[in-house]
Amino acid sequence: MNCKFNRSTLNLFYKLINGRVYYSADLWRARRRASHVLWVAACIVLFISSCSTKNRSGKKIFHYNEYTGIASLDPAFAKNQSTMWPAHQLFNTLVEIDDSLNISPSIATRWEISDDKRVYTFYLRQDVLFHNDACFPQSKGRRLIASDVVFSLNRIIDPSTASPGAWIFNGKADSIQPFTALNDTVFQLKLLQPYQPILGILSMQYCSIVAPEAVRLYGKDFRQHPVGSGPFKFVKWEEGQALIFGKNEHYFEEDSTGNRLPYLDGIKISFKDSRATEFLLFRQGQLDFINELDPSFKDEVLTKKERFAIYGKIKSNCKPSLI
Repeated sequence: MNCKFNRSTLNLFYKLINGRVYYSADLWRARRRASHVLWVAACIVLFISSCSTKNRSGKKIFHYNEYTGIASLDPAFAKNQSTMWPAHQLFNTLVEIDDSLNISPSIATRWEISDDKRVYTFYLRQDVLFHNDACFPQSKGRRLIASDVVFSLNRIIDPSTASPGAWIFNGKADSIQPFTALNDTVFQLKLLQPYQPILGILSMQYCSIVAPEAVRLYGKDFRQHPVGSGPFKFVKWEEGQALIFGKNEHYFEEDSTGNRLPYLDGIKISFKDSRATEFLLFRQGQLDFINELDPSFKDEVLTKKERFAIYGKIKSNCKPSLI
């Protein structure tokens, strides 16, 4: 079975920051000739992955448990790991950080920096669509344009939003007009002074591009009814029980052979607050990975042969194709 994960929700950047360890359910379910054994001396940052499991309908659904719960699906409040992960599946940013910690294009295909390094001009893709939702005419998602980027970034620094990420542009972005849409496909960012890490800032989940119509329609309820352009779309959330994302059939990214992403049909997140229950479900194959294995189970896991791969956005390339 060939597993491949293409973009970076759980990219190396996040792994370095969060220092989490993940154990694949594949350790228990798949009889593989894996040769990697984990040993932690001080701090380990690995993501051990498996392919998703099929549900009764035959669809490929990736299951994981969020032990700490999820407070909001609004990226303006993506301040910790539990909120960053789902935000990364639902939304896109102008740029992103790849597995080698390099800035790479996402919604922006390219960018130019002025000679004084205070003006960044981004050229946007023209094939990015928001998810279908009732906030749009005929419930059909429209094309994402530069004014949506302006709206989303202004929303972060708007005091009425009360985003914990408002600090990211403090003392950096121009105080008069930091964000400008020159036309539908060109966005411009002005800085007070040169600030080299600004592209890294723009890759943060706080800077996800949201649909203005959805924010206006749902207001505070946008936290539980998000509308973005990511590889997965919001389906249902029973708080404390389960959160379900479905495949975005109109997602713009393709793999190296031209197959449209994502490969998975969906993601289901459970909220079991018992580590013992979580581990039991993991062993039974009902979860595809667990987060922060309880120390009481570590010996049981580390004595097994393991297969692992570091990956980013949850897009399993299992065969047969999930498309």
